[in-house]
Amino acid sequence: MILDDKIDKQPEIEYPTNWGFKLIGRDKESLLACIKEVMGDKEHLCSVGNLSRTGKFHSYNASCVVESQEERDRLFKCFQDHDDVDIVI
Repeated sequence: MILDDKIDKQPEIEYPTNWGFKLIGRDKESLLACIKEVMGDKEHLCSVGNLSRTGKFHSYNASCVVESQEERDRLFKCFQDHDDVDIVI
């Protein structure tokens, strides 16, 4: 079986770049507080996402300019580890 090299490669991302995170959790206000806590003084944008059909889950979209893969991964990990976040994409 021959695999195309392009399929196996990660996309090339040039930094700094604008990066977005979708956060999903059970409490809208707690998600907003989480974004403010993790972003700190970093300039960012935040918008309300969707509400699940049952009304049990809320989402927010947060974006900022990240300077490196390491910064992007650190922010993702902070969101992922936060008690008020169920899912981060």
